[in-house]
Amino acid sequence: MCHISPTSKETIDEGLSVFFVFGVITSAFITHAGAMASRSAVLSLAEAGISPQVGAPPADVLDPSFAPSERDGLLVIDVQTDFMPGGALEVPGGTEVIPIVNALVRRFEHVVLSQDWHPPKHSSFASQHEGKSPYDETQMPYGAQTLWPDHCVQNTPGSAFHADLAIPARARICRKGFRSAIDSYSAFFENDRVTGTGLQAHFQELGVTTVYVVGVAYDFCVRFSCEDAAARCGATAVLVKDATRAVGLPGSVEAAAKGLEQAGVRIVNAAELRS
Repeated sequence: MCHISPTSKETIDEGLSVFFVFGVITSAFITHAGAMASRSAVLSLAEAGISPQVGAPPADVLDPSFAPSERDGLLVIDVQTDFMPGGALEVPGGTEVIPIVNALVRRFEHVVLSQDWHPPKHSSFASQHEGKSPYDETQMPYGAQTLWPDHCVQNTPGSAFHADLAIPARARICRKGFRSAIDSYSAFFENDRVTGTGLQAHFQELGVTTVYVVGVAYDFCVRFSCEDAAARCGATAVLVKDATRAVGLPGSVEAAAKGLEQAGVRIVNAAELRS
């Protein structure tokens, strides 16, 4: 099990130091105030400059007996405009997960929304690598890196949470990928596999021991968040399979299935959840 102190201090690209705060998740429209909070990983709605929103009606799929305890947390991965149909990095069927996510959000006291939060000209963008195209692979100092279309650039409409996503006032936001030289798939660790986001400490502070994971994309950010929760952070990880969708690059879905199995992640559909 990896250990992160309750308030972990990180140094970011620009040489500034920030404290990761334990806060409340959040919303759809990113205000200018939100830019001021872009350096911290776990934020309250106010700190992120995001407002709560009701979202679309929830799906009627959960068993009435499913009642998460205070030791259960819901981690909603990257339900942002750029990952939805018509977005810069569209995940096929992405909006189909939202009604199930909204149903789950109603049941959990502890809700964290991860948010891809890239600066312009991020190193994971294919546009920053001459001769490369989106979905090509390159080598970074920390290892192999898939190159992506420019997406989820801070304070742009594409970085906002989808308008249909339910965002309760009690939620928290975990921002990732905001360091220009490192991408971040997992909501727990950057792709260098060393730099923490502060999310583990947040869940530890709350006493959360089981993390339910939903969102996009199954074969990248959802996969690695589940694997880190189970294999590196000592939590029980539960992937709600029908509340996620995949990008579907060659071999990525198969690799995800193998990695999740090896990490001991429990995989269920929403209707199968029981307390």
